[in-house]
Amino acid sequence: MYHCPHPCPTPSIKCNIDEVEQYFATCKDFQLSGVSHPFWHDWLYADPSQFPTPEALHYWHCQFWDHDIQWCRHMLGAGELDFQFSVLPPIAGFHHFNQGMMKLKQVGGCTQRDVQQYIIVIITGLPQVDVVIAIQALMEFQYLAQAPAITSQMHDHISAALKTFHDHKHAIIDAGLCRGQTTGAALNHWEIPKLEFMQSVAPSIHQAGTVIQWSADTTEHCQRSSDHNQQPEL
Repeated sequence: MYHCPHPCPTPSIKCNIDEVEQYFATCKDFQLSGVSHPFWHDWLYADPSQFPTPEALHYWHCQFWDHDIQWCRHMLGAGELDFQFSVLPPIAGFHHFNQGMMKLKQVGGCTQRDVQQYIIVIITGLPQVDVVIAIQALMEFQYLAQAPAITSQMHDHISAALKTFHDHKHAIIDAGLCRGQTTGAALNHWEIPKLEFMQSVAPSIHQAGTVIQWSADTTEHCQRSSDHNQQPEL
């Protein structure tokens, strides 16, 4: 779901605005705040659908670890997934998970990116073809969107990759691979905020430029250094 910029077509609220309690109760039914004229309505790029630009670390790499990897774990089994990672031959310049990766603790962005480099090789050839296509499309979407320069043609490829995921994502639900993190029960919906936010990536690139310029790697590194050195001023 892509949330369009303000002003956005909203349901007509048939209520007297002077009747405050009734007005806000009616707004609540439509999930509206009741603010009809926000002070920022004429500010450039101040609309909530525009200023939260995409950021790879928290929106994509974390989404990959929280969801894509879990789909693969449910599809293969944790033991088999670890085994597949452990038997991959070492490659110079790439991290080698010789003990697997499912038991890793406090996984950061670097490790998440390392796992992403292998995941398509691990699942290619599995019988759940539509699931493989959906995950591969998400990987392609994320890699293309992190390019330092994005042309109109590449912009179209980014949108096409996300569409491919949506065309095949039903297989993940049908196979029962999408499950709740706490209950472990199979889900039959896609109410995942990080996936919903991906609908805003292509419009954001067109409006605000490449995604990589909004990287949080520097500030995250500064935060870790501050925690390690106990320097709260950073």
